[in-house]
Amino acid sequence: MSFVGGHSDGWTKTHLSLALADRVLTAGHSVLFTTLAELAQALESASHPGLMRQRLRRYIAPNVLVIDEVGYTKLSQEQARHFFELVTARYEHSSIILTSNTSFAQWGALLGDEVLATALLDRLLHHAEVIAINGRSYRMKERQMDRTSEPEAALSTPGGRLTGVR
Repeated sequence: MSFVGGHSDGWTKTHLSLALADRVLTAGHSVLFTTLAELAQALESASHPGLMRQRLRRYIAPNVLVIDEVGYTKLSQEQARHFFELVTARYEHSSIILTSNTSFAQWGALLGDEVLATALLDRLLHHAEVIAINGRSYRMKERQMDRTSEPEAALSTPGGRLTGVR
């Protein structure tokens, strides 16, 4: 399990998680990429228990689950409970890569429950490698560069395209 976090508001964390996911795919393992907002919405919108189990299986099945942008969206009580249920189901069975700009101390506010946040972080961090990234935003660095430089390449991602890769 990896936790990629820090205080840079660029796409460095996402880019690193995608690079790790690419290595996993190259090794022949399955990966699912989502944001926390998409995950929370998908689980919360399950209209009956059978659909909820089916959606949970979708996120439990891959060898590696990448959850991007943890901390940008405050979860409802129900969403936080579903997130905890998913992490618990994957705990010690398969890997999760999380990206966040939120410190661990702020997860209680994110989940709306300090006890749940502590239990969730206990499971997430038990076997984790935490990579802290601090520094200037990659996006802002690109913005400050001379506009006459060579064109940017693009990286295809599960959710579309990321630009800014040189």
